[in-house]
Amino acid sequence: MVAFTPLRPVTKDSRLFCVIRAYLTVVATTLLSSSFLLQAVSRLFYSVFHTYRRSLLTWNFHYFLIVVQWTVGFLTPITILINYDHVIHRTDSIMATPFGNDLHIEITHNDNDESEFDIKELYTREKTLQLRNIYIPNCIELFYRHSPLKIVRCQGTYMYDQLGNRYLDCINNVAHVGHCHSYVNKQIYRQMGACATNTRYLHDNTVILAEKLSKTLPENLQQIFYTNSASEANDLAIRLARGFTGNYDILALDNAYHGHISTLVELSTYKFKKMKKPTKIPEHVHIIPTPDVYRGKYRDIDYNYDEGKLCELYVDDARRVVEEAEARGRRIALFFIETLQSCAGQIIYPKGYLKQLFDYLQSKGILCVADEVQAGFGRSGTHFWAYDSYQEGVIPDFVTLGKSMGNGFPVAALITRKDITQEFESNGIEYFNTYGGNPVSCRAAIAVLDVIENEHLQENADKVGVYFLTKLKELQKQYDIIGDVRGRGFFLGIEFVRDRKTREPATIGTKEIQLMLLENFIIISTDGPDHNVLKFKSPMCFGIVDVDYFCEKLEIVLNAMKTKTNQNF
Repeated sequence: MVAFTPLRPVTKDSRLFCVIRAYLTVVATTLLSSSFLLQAVSRLFYSVFHTYRRSLLTWNFHYFLIVVQWTVGFLTPITILINYDHVIHRTDSIMATPFGNDLHIEITHNDNDESEFDIKELYTREKTLQLRNIYIPNCIELFYRHSPLKIVRCQGTYMYDQLGNRYLDCINNVAHVGHCHSYVNKQIYRQMGACATNTRYLHDNTVILAEKLSKTLPENLQQIFYTNSASEANDLAIRLARGFTGNYDILALDNAYHGHISTLVELSTYKFKKMKKPTKIPEHVHIIPTPDVYRGKYRDIDYNYDEGKLCELYVDDARRVVEEAEARGRRIALFFIETLQSCAGQIIYPKGYLKQLFDYLQSKGILCVADEVQAGFGRSGTHFWAYDSYQEGVIPDFVTLGKSMGNGFPVAALITRKDITQEFESNGIEYFNTYGGNPVSCRAAIAVLDVIENEHLQENADKVGVYFLTKLKELQKQYDIIGDVRGRGFFLGIEFVRDRKTREPATIGTKEIQLMLLENFIIISTDGPDHNVLKFKSPMCFGIVDVDYFCEKLEIVLNAMKTKTNQNF
């Protein structure tokens, strides 16, 4: 069966498309689609027509082309786009995706990984900054506020400003598989062209993503709520936990950060400690010490670096807080913990801490949230989820995801047990999120999972992360200002001190190091309660060459710091 679209002559003043569609049986398509002869003939006709397009641009040629197609058996679907200036010949092969094969979505493939976006700077940097100061609240964070960067393009591990300067990105854990990854971008683009709607309908992407995620988690964690941000996911965990346990209170670590929603800000001391007006911790929020063995309440140097003893002390403190709360009649529903604590200064917990704390809390009916927002999706290197990197057999009641899940596209999730969601449902509550789990966001997340697997990015984080940590420890031996180096995979921290013995934080010096690295085209930020830790959470495609470049520039900066006469860091 053959169907033709009527052809019309192409004029100079119009862009008309002449489309020829030939259809054949499935067997014939399979046999002929890969034929070398067909490819050779099609390329020959394109070459001839491109050379003599002006003389051949007639009705006779159009019919001649149809006859030739039948003669050589060129029966696979082909589109010939003709206009006065050029001919585009393409036989699109649809990427092997569930939605692509069903809907025959076509895009023009480009083997070049460089971003196809046409950069047009609408305003000068100064004008952009001026308008931002007018319309965007000053309380919204802006990196390098004294002289902010205007980023107009990103690719892989690099970001480019309006002048074309290329910066090595060491902190953007949103672009998890690399900035503007071509595969992820194309998948989002294709899905946008096929179906982008709310979440009240059946769609394959919703369950494909759910199945992929569930295979990485314990068997009892099979129920997935999709949201737009991790803040929503963590807030939803509170609702579910309160409904399931009948309790109201929340337990969290000091210097934690779990989101910008009011229910989360009030338990994120990292946020409200910065407020100029004294802010009292709400009565229903209970804070336990961060198990920071370098600078925390119990330090390794004070306990002969006995990790077991340090773990015991920090877990005992947590027990004490829970028991004191219960003695006042408070009942805790939920415990939040970042599996690798970022805002506290890139903290890795002492061995045994997570397991002992979870066992204690879960034995009391307190549900536990593993917040994987900044540490998940293979960032730890050894394991896909950071809570598994402690290798202690921990099984959380909730896992929350976000940030890096869509490589820049808004998508997040809360994963939990079925008995918890059934209790939620039995109370007559129906959950709906307009955009949470829409086909496009799910497709973005599926693409990210595909890239992590196909490009072996978790293995890369492990291999390159070990190399990076080794290089940093070598620098630590040479420069006294480096007090501690810690981390896993692509989650690393460099803590700077004024004195190694007292461990006095070098807050001013750390800020200066950050700015000097920027002068060397490296983007990195500080964190920790004293802002004396350089935090590293790069895209997962960060390579050995990137590590060498960073360490080379850091050494130059540290040497410059040595020569300064003013050592008031």
